[in-house]
Amino acid sequence: MSDKLPVESTKTEELDLVILFKLIGKSFRKLGELLLTIGKGLFGLLIFALKPVVANIRLISIILLITITIGFIVEKFKTPVYFSEMLVQPHFESKYKLSNNINYFNALIRSKKIDELSKIFEVDSVQAASLIDFELNIGPETANSLLQQYDAYIKTIDSSLAAQVSFDDYIENRDILSADVFAVKARSIDNNIFIKLETGFSKTFENPYSKKLKKIRDSTIQIKKEAYSKELNRLDSLQRVYFELIKVETENNSFTIGQQGTFPLQLERTPTREYDLFQEELRVRRLIRELDEKMIEESVFYDVIASFEEEGTLEEDLVKNYIFILPLGTLALLTFVYVFIGIFNFIKNYEA
Repeated sequence: MSDKLPVESTKTEELDLVILFKLIGKSFRKLGELLLTIGKGLFGLLIFALKPVVANIRLISIILLITITIGFIVEKFKTPVYFSEMLVQPHFESKYKLSNNINYFNALIRSKKIDELSKIFEVDSVQAASLIDFELNIGPETANSLLQQYDAYIKTIDSSLAAQVSFDDYIENRDILSADVFAVKARSIDNNIFIKLETGFSKTFENPYSKKLKKIRDSTIQIKKEAYSKELNRLDSLQRVYFELIKVETENNSFTIGQQGTFPLQLERTPTREYDLFQEELRVRRLIRELDEKMIEESVFYDVIASFEEEGTLEEDLVKNYIFILPLGTLALLTFVYVFIGIFNFIKNYEA
């Protein structure tokens, strides 16, 4: 009886494998049938969509030819639009005022308040009327500047949240005003107005809040410099005391006399800290120099990295090109009409 058990066990395992393979084969067959059904459905849908096109190919070709011709004529006589960009780096949080003022300028353009625009940018009314809009974007950035922004952001939030915000998530979801450098894009039908727009933007950055921040910064730096100057005076006084002490000890020639009579064996000297004082003086002077550099680097409310060009660049946007817009819009309209008629006829002829 014990000899038959292995044979029966082997037969059972083989039977299980056969059943398993049958189930796998059946699953693949059903999957193939499902994919075939989906393919047939998509093919039928494609044929259904192309059938009216093929049936009315002449009419559609004539309509497309007409719309392309109309689009070409419109593009030929359309007033050309030019654009130019200015790269700026705001200081003292003046970027918020820059963003608000660009929205304000666009509102003036939409409202056609030419006199106000002319006054702001110091141009004549004809040039002010040529403005189309302004746009604020993030300027060119390096990987290092992005990492610095991410590090500064992480320090402003709770540590438990900081662990959940990756660098990629921050870059993808950050606000435009989190950047340091901005690109101001101006669009106009006048090709020679852009260089004159900088006058108006120079007024944008000087606002009460930024002036207050600059005044606080300057006062803080001045207080620190005064404290460092007092520290330098204190170090200088200590150094003079040490030098006088060394001078006195040297003049007195204080020696320890040993058993060998009057022959000097060892010079006794009061311990001083000249080297430590020198290192401390270097450190304080370095801090003062850094404060002076900061005052020089951020002495204005903004820096213009790249000015507006004297002549703008002709705007060539395919999305706004009528040669493409009119034919595509016509095709979309024809498709909508065909689908609407099909649905209407289906509802009309439907019998429950």
